[in-house]
Amino acid sequence: MNRTARAALGEFLGSAGLATVVVGSGIAAQRLSPGDTGLQLFENAFATALGLAVLILVFASVSGAHFNPVVTLADLTLHRERWSIAAVYLPAQVIGCIGGAILANLMFAEPAVAWSTTDRSGWPLLLAEVVATAGLIVVIFALVRTGRSHLAAPAVGAYIGAAYFFTSSSSFANPAITIGRMFSDTFAGIAPASVLPFIGAQLVGAAIGCLVVRVLFPVEVGRATVEA
Repeated sequence: MNRTARAALGEFLGSAGLATVVVGSGIAAQRLSPGDTGLQLFENAFATALGLAVLILVFASVSGAHFNPVVTLADLTLHRERWSIAAVYLPAQVIGCIGGAILANLMFAEPAVAWSTTDRSGWPLLLAEVVATAGLIVVIFALVRTGRSHLAAPAVGAYIGAAYFFTSSSSFANPAITIGRMFSDTFAGIAPASVLPFIGAQLVGAAIGCLVVRVLFPVEVGRATVEA
């Protein structure tokens, strides 16, 4: 298997793992703590933060552990990625997240595919997605461009875990996982009608995040002599 194929497989498996963690822990939280939304959110956030950090550590050396189209697009925008790689990563991420959501449904004896009825509409939630996604891009690329990418796993896990609570949208910040979550009519789901607005907000957030990175971290460590 060549390097590109391995990287694509890594993105597929990592994205599937992320969706399984998010949706599976959401279902478990709903069953373990019925009637207590705050506790359900904490359980979902805690599992996601830990699971995401582990997945990044496992797959970082294979594919860079993006698991997220906006991370791949930001990487491309900041001149670290090739279009040919991005064209392979994006479908792998989306298909992986759909597969992971279906797997989580099956593990908890839910229907394999059940369109979510959880409406997540309104400007406050879309603003929250802009903020969550912009923050995620800044966290990742601030570390990458200052030679601290080895800290990405705990930093990204911690950020997403915290953002579950400081954003009103519970911080999806990922178009692929947003698509995957509409396949599960459970605590972590999102109604299909809410998906496109969420993805639009995430793209806006990613653009803002890239701008902030370019302003605050204009030269990447190790490329200073090339870009100066």
